[in-house]
Amino acid sequence: MSEFALDARLEKDSELFTILGLCQLRLLKDSRWPWLMLVPQRPDKTEIFELAPLDQAMLTFETNLVAEALKTVTGARKINVGALGNVVSQLHVHVVARNEGDPNWPGPIWGYGSAVAYDETVKQTFLRSLMQAL
Repeated sequence: MSEFALDARLEKDSELFTILGLCQLRLLKDSRWPWLMLVPQRPDKTEIFELAPLDQAMLTFETNLVAEALKTVTGARKINVGALGNVVSQLHVHVVARNEGDPNWPGPIWGYGSAVAYDETVKQTFLRSLMQAL
């Protein structure tokens, strides 16, 4: 049985924020949107239905927990949740706060423009608020 290993592209585009029960919770390195990603720590999984039933329930719970915390912290109009995996097949779930007037609203965030790095102070403030909301 293989061990969990994070896809190098996910590691390059995000940073570990914390570990939840099942998932790594990661912050995407793009300040244009409050953008988080959950990565179930299970090897060789590409689809939600490949997870054991208990892991499926945990992923749903953790996704909802993160989505609610993100909405609380950001006051976003809409929280987008998606598990696409067309480019990186390793199972991961994006949780993104969206507001009218944000870059590419109401269009998708994927492939739009170039990532904008976080100001370190802004990032740390956001992460502290997120941790409190979780």
